[in-house]
Amino acid sequence: MLRRVTFIILFALAAVIITSAASLAGSLRDLNPTPFSHSPCSVLGGGPCTPYFCSTFNHGPCIPEIYYPYGENLQVTVLSKPDDKDAPKYIKPDHDLDTIRDLFAALRACWTPPPEKEAQADMQMSVKFSFNRDGGLIAPPQLTYFTPGVSAQIRKAYLGAINASLENCAPLSLSKGLGGAIAGRPIMIRFVDNRRLKLDSPPPQP
Repeated sequence: MLRRVTFIILFALAAVIITSAASLAGSLRDLNPTPFSHSPCSVLGGGPCTPYFCSTFNHGPCIPEIYYPYGENLQVTVLSKPDDKDAPKYIKPDHDLDTIRDLFAALRACWTPPPEKEAQADMQMSVKFSFNRDGGLIAPPQLTYFTPGVSAQIRKAYLGAINASLENCAPLSLSKGLGGAIAGRPIMIRFVDNRRLKLDSPPPQP
């Protein structure tokens, strides 16, 4: 009789231990170490995943290498005359810039195209530059593209307007976090002059 009671007690304890272990394993599986990214890659996975780099020396779940929405180059297009629906994106924030969206809004708000008499319709020009952590330009913007076939005078006018616009805005008021995140990273701006330029009035008829 005593042996039977002991067996029942041991059986009940084993059941409790197995149930607790299963519950703990389930909770560990439900733990998402990267709540703001996709699940880690797996050959058995059926959905999108984020590549990760693990090591045999790691303990615990592997943390994926997150690919943020912005690549190595921070790229933005700035129009000389934005659509009405995009007008709010061209207003400089009235606080320290704390996000990439704030940064892009400030850069858009900085742009002042050259006067119409020095401009060309549909002109495009791209430059690359970097800020330091205090929001100042590390070096003058580097020209990377301009509309083919334009004259040297037009190129000079637009490049001068770009330099003046950025110099007038710098140093930007960056938060400590954003300043540390973008310091030294290349930023590329594509300026598009989509204004309807006034044509010169035709000469008077004799």
